[in-house]
Amino acid sequence: MLIRTEAPADILTIDRLLKHAFPTDAEANLVMRLRENGKLTLSLVACTDEGEVIGHALFSPVTLNGEDLSWQGLAPLAVHEDYRRQGIGAELIKEGFESLRDFGYPVCVVLGEPNYYARQGFNAGEEMGFECAWEVPEGAFRVAELVEGQCAGRSGRIDYAPEFSEL
Repeated sequence: MLIRTEAPADILTIDRLLKHAFPTDAEANLVMRLRENGKLTLSLVACTDEGEVIGHALFSPVTLNGEDLSWQGLAPLAVHEDYRRQGIGAELIKEGFESLRDFGYPVCVVLGEPNYYARQGFNAGEEMGFECAWEVPEGAFRVAELVEGQCAGRSGRIDYAPEFSEL
């Protein structure tokens, strides 16, 4: 398996993967809107040895109390159903964290299944003093500090790009 940044030739394949991986087209439409509006910080794909795109992770800017601190949000994360439970999502997150850190992005947030994302290095946002702009189940809003000390002394509301409100 190879993990790499998205290439223009991947766009339609990513769109199909997202439409297949989620119950509605909302995530696929979100990714297209973020891409069209220049809101993608990092878009990674996981490929088989034959080059088939089987996973996707997208990172886009978030703000804390309206302030841009170069923090990022992971959404969506998708793996083709035939390749799930093989660690591909975890590898996409790991590679994403390394790239974000290299580019100077110190924090990443996610909305998702608490146990899964805890294993990937995300902590409960509410326990760190952060809240999501939307009402979400307890523990679903998670925060990962990619550069130590970046969350210290900070708290408040984290907002995703406006495109997320259209979901």
